[in-house]
Amino acid sequence: MALALNKIIVSGLNSDADGAYFDYGTQAVTASTDVTIPAGLYLLYPVANLSVQAYNGTSWATLIAANTGATIVSDGQNLKWVSASGTVTALYLTVNGGQAASGTYNS
Repeated sequence: MALALNKIIVSGLNSDADGAYFDYGTQAVTASTDVTIPAGLYLLYPVANLSVQAYNGTSWATLIAANTGATIVSDGQNLKWVSASGTVTALYLTVNGGQAASGTYNS
């Protein structure tokens, strides 16, 4: 995923296509556990039993309730997906890393 958000938007393409701005992603969270959200920008789809918690310097607190969509900007340490019950899958859009540059202009 690209951490810089200044990318050219190519119209007429679906998510996951080369050059598309957003890239569809998923992350499994097993029953009654949590997974740190990698650094980046995310558009979270509503998912039952999946909430987002943030660290406030002292403890973890629910930032986004289960079954709620949201825009998330993660630093890679202070946000996590949390499964309240059963194994759930976080569904999101994130910034597409794009195609790797060729070595044509390397010196």
